[in-house]
Amino acid sequence: MMTKSTKARKQRKARYNAPLHKKRRMVSAHLDSALMSEYNVRSVPVRKGDTVKVVRGNEDFRKIESKVARVDVKNLKIIVENVTVPKADGTQKPKPIDPSDVVITKLDLSDPWRKEKLDSLKGA
Repeated sequence: MMTKSTKARKQRKARYNAPLHKKRRMVSAHLDSALMSEYNVRSVPVRKGDTVKVVRGNEDFRKIESKVARVDVKNLKIIVENVTVPKADGTQKPKPIDPSDVVITKLDLSDPWRKEKLDSLKGA
């Protein structure tokens, strides 16, 4: 997102039209205070398998703590398990959540590259 404009309209346009490799970084969420002090970093990109707590938004979803089921990089949203809305026919549909509305409480460190990256930040 290399926009120098201060206009919100141009910033939104740059955000929505950004290439996927830049959008990947935009799907980041803050870490829980314990993780923040452990890893010396404020936020990391959300991945499938991370446990997140919804802290903003609809009262029905707020304070739900569950795993991330899917990350939608194209639309800059995440799908969290147990966060659903009813459809007209009575079935449940997953509700996409903005990553800025959640806090990561437990990281999925099964990926060795992610673990190595976070461990290198831990010592800094």
